[in-house]
Amino acid sequence: SGIPVTFLGSQYVLGHEAMKRMQTSNVLVSGLRGLGVEVAKNLVLGGVKSVTLHDPEPASWSDLASQFYLREEDVGRSRAEATLPRLAELNSYVAVSSSREPLSQELLGTFQVVVLTNSPLEEQLWVGDFCHSHGIKLVVADTRGLFGQLFCDFGEDMVVSDANGEQPLSAMVSMVTKGCPGEVTCLDEARHGFESGDFVTFTEVEGMEELNRCGPVEIRVLGPYTFSIGDTSGYGDYVRGGIVSQVKMPKHIHFKRLRDALAEPELLVTDFGKAERPPVLHRAWQGLHRFLRQHGRAPRPRHQGDAAEVLALTKEVAAGAELDEELVRELAFQATGDLAPVNAFIGGLAAQEVMKAVSGKFTPITQWLYFDALECLPEENRDTLLTEDPVPPCPQRNSRYDGQIAVFGAELQAKLGAQKYFVVGAGAIGCELLKNFAMVGLGCGPEGSVTVTDMDTIEKSNLNRQFLFRPWDVTKLKSERAAAAAREMNPALRVCSRTDRVGPDTERVYDDDFFEGLDGVANALDNVDARLYMDRRCVYYRKPLLESGTLGTKGNVQVVIPFLSESYSSSQDPPEKAIPICTLKNFPNAIEHTLQWARDEFEGLFKQPAENVNQYLMDPKFLERTLRLAGTQPLEVLEAVQRSLVSDRPRAWPDCVAWACRHWHRQYSNNIPVTCPLWVHPVPPGCPVGAPWPLHLDYVVAAANLFAQSYGIVGSRDRAAVAELLRHVRVPPFAPKAGVRIHVSDQELQSASAALDDGRLEELKASLPSPEELPGFRMFPIDFEKVGAACPAPTPPPPPLGSKLIAGKIIPAIATTTAAVVGLACLELYKLVQGHRRLSSYKNAFLNLALPFVGFSEPLACPRNKYYEVEWTLWDRFEVQGLQPDGREMTLRQFLAYFKKEHRLEITMLSQGVSMLYSFFMPAAKLRERHDQPMTEIVTRVSKKKLGRHVKALVFELCCNDDSDADIEVPYVRYTIR
Repeated sequence: SGIPVTFLGSQYVLGHEAMKRMQTSNVLVSGLRGLGVEVAKNLVLGGVKSVTLHDPEPASWSDLASQFYLREEDVGRSRAEATLPRLAELNSYVAVSSSREPLSQELLGTFQVVVLTNSPLEEQLWVGDFCHSHGIKLVVADTRGLFGQLFCDFGEDMVVSDANGEQPLSAMVSMVTKGCPGEVTCLDEARHGFESGDFVTFTEVEGMEELNRCGPVEIRVLGPYTFSIGDTSGYGDYVRGGIVSQVKMPKHIHFKRLRDALAEPELLVTDFGKAERPPVLHRAWQGLHRFLRQHGRAPRPRHQGDAAEVLALTKEVAAGAELDEELVRELAFQATGDLAPVNAFIGGLAAQEVMKAVSGKFTPITQWLYFDALECLPEENRDTLLTEDPVPPCPQRNSRYDGQIAVFGAELQAKLGAQKYFVVGAGAIGCELLKNFAMVGLGCGPEGSVTVTDMDTIEKSNLNRQFLFRPWDVTKLKSERAAAAAREMNPALRVCSRTDRVGPDTERVYDDDFFEGLDGVANALDNVDARLYMDRRCVYYRKPLLESGTLGTKGNVQVVIPFLSESYSSSQDPPEKAIPICTLKNFPNAIEHTLQWARDEFEGLFKQPAENVNQYLMDPKFLERTLRLAGTQPLEVLEAVQRSLVSDRPRAWPDCVAWACRHWHRQYSNNIPVTCPLWVHPVPPGCPVGAPWPLHLDYVVAAANLFAQSYGIVGSRDRAAVAELLRHVRVPPFAPKAGVRIHVSDQELQSASAALDDGRLEELKASLPSPEELPGFRMFPIDFEKVGAACPAPTPPPPPLGSKLIAGKIIPAIATTTAAVVGLACLELYKLVQGHRRLSSYKNAFLNLALPFVGFSEPLACPRNKYYEVEWTLWDRFEVQGLQPDGREMTLRQFLAYFKKEHRLEITMLSQGVSMLYSFFMPAAKLRERHDQPMTEIVTRVSKKKLGRHVKALVFELCCNDDSDADIEVPYVRYTIR
């Protein structure tokens, strides 16, 4: 595509055309305190042409609270000049420069977008007038403590090419009626997903071919599978086939200049629980600017006199409109506050608006956004904890946290420093978490610490969003480099890096002592299984969890609070939509089908068979385990092993070429005529049978080399030599097998697979060479490479990036969303450290910057259960001390008796993990044997695993009856053994 790998994250999200427009855009960012540098950082990572940093002011101690590219030695230097080299390192393809000259019309006229941060209102107004009249886009952003403000003016007529960034929908047509309007019916495999007002086009319609020549037509949805399209009465009769595709139509948006938008504001609501606040904050911010102009300084923290004056000035602006006076006073109290998490959130949004302005991709904010997070303040005794002037002037204190202490007071700062946190993952979210932790001072005290773990190494494609890394860090360990970069931002950060994956295999590393010493966990993971595991760990050790994730412009934050909220595992997203196997095997009709088919084919040829062969040769119990697999899996696995070791095993490179040739004929010549007559879908154009010879040869060369690699045979890329070898390959004539049925649904496929041929299994087992006959032999499984994924499909090819996204299952990520999401997560951190106990104080967040949408909800309370009169939740458990006062361990008989006596519960089944330790239906002899054995001895014998010295306690699951012999649900047991 001509776009560097550094921009892959942005290109996955924005698309090729939008990225090209961004790469011609010059942006000015004025004001380089914490908010300004957040915006600039995100733009440099995003890939605009150039970013000019403007700030004539020198850096101060208070800037260190959130300006993460300033160091203590930079105090007194120009903010712009001190920040420039560190920002320029982020992306060599973006020109970063600085300017200290005063803002002027001549300077502004050289840019496509101007961003003002922490700017006086008078400056905003004249800059806004000039930019609006000269076609220059303007973004104004400001933060004050827990408050944020954002304004956008993108001109009289901004054209948005794609309002939401979603992939255009498509569906297969099964019927079109003649009439006014005509009605279209789609195949009932899945809902079409269209909405009334969408525009669509048609292709491959037979009979009513006029539809194929129509431009985009507007539709009205009639049902999940039907919609109307206008007058079709004069068209031909519909015969069959057709694909209907959604078309993104340009959208025109008018913006007011700042001066006019102040008087007649359009307000985007970010929290519908606070829908009344944006109009009040719109006026309060103007009152604050009047105070700044009159006094030349911000209101002092918690100063009642200054707050009263700001309130009076706001009332002048309001001209009789209703005001929340406490809200206005709170803005005045926090006017000197500077919080890294709020800057991250507003900075992420502001940078995304700049990208919208220059690319025309996604719907912009029209035109004001106001934000507050006052739930972060203390729940009780706020007036005594937060006092007037909580911090002396910076030159006396020389503290980097003064902007934070101005909001929360000195007591919270000490608590933050003493926290011990575990960051799981050092990717995009992990980098942002470490940056915010360093800025707020988490784990920076003598008793505090931050541990970060990640087993991955840095790749070049990571650099566009994992901003702690630089090009010279490529191939180094993420956790080590991220920890070092965060420590540079705040030398007091006590951060330790690890490279151990979290999971059952590392519980001797992340053991009871490790988790019991933590104050909380912050997840920065990219897969659900690891998230579920860490969630279970946090529930078990009763630790709070900050969970966050992103997908392109979408993001979410979930906070898990012990004994208050449900956990991450309590509710899950619906499973990812899967493609039916019969569709993949026999009826692929969309690019997603063919790409998934190709990926499955790759792993079924070059990865899974090699892994199975190696297990067969090394594991004596491989056959025993394989035969216990469900359905036809034993047959499929053993046939693959037999082919790999016997029938298809190559001895030299020519054998690999011959295999590739025969495989091509089987898949792309023999099988297709068998299935094509059964298609109800239109047969895709460019079916492989008609593909050109050079493409066939490319396939054989690639397949032969992969096959050779899996056997450790040296291959060749010499096309002429391969073509010569192909002349000597004998391809057996194709004869369709009798009685073969093409399955049209997964139900048919499962029914046909239900019976297993025991005779065939025995035949396969007998044909396999014994491991002793193959000393030293092993195969080499080949992993599918995401970045190298290409489109092997016979359907019309998608853009290369689209192929990589589908085939590589790549999750697109962009720096703006990551910054915003982690900013919101770290606001929840303030509440956790203070020990907030009201569930209503916490906020789960959901955002989609493309729409734009930001929403918040109160976390769900943990469900309450009950046995007898005892209430319990997922956070509760039975605590049982395994060692008795006499030093001996509790036996199974004593364990059962304990629950009968202490809890009036009769245990009917007892398990530990997957091991059944006791059940009421257990054979009497086995029961007599176990009754007087210690619990740990039973666990060791049943599980056939020794208990490591790191294990302090075991988890037992119970099934119980109450006094009335009824089944009841009870908590699990934590059985302490050390």
